[in-house]
Amino acid sequence: MIKKKKVYKLVRFLYGLKQVPKQLHEKFDKAVLLNVFHHNNVNKCMYSKFTKDFCVIICLYVDDMLIFSTNMIGKVETKRCLTYIFKMKDLS
Repeated sequence: MIKKKKVYKLVRFLYGLKQVPKQLHEKFDKAVLLNVFHHNNVNKCMYSKFTKDFCVIICLYVDDMLIFSTNMIGKVETKRCLTYIFKMKDLS
């Protein structure tokens, strides 16, 4: 029986779990490396892709991301690719 006028608080969700950032980073890492990006030698949360038309750098921090590009074509292509990959059910 559901009682009315009660508010339930979710105590632990995504940020309360210790392994979620690791799993998110592993999934993101696999997706980005499949798209011909390369790790930065100093920081494993930075990825770069250089083509004759553009340069794209992705900086990942837990669940936030910055995308830098020399032009809009690189940024749009990267966003489109990441959107497509993360809408798929599984990367394995």
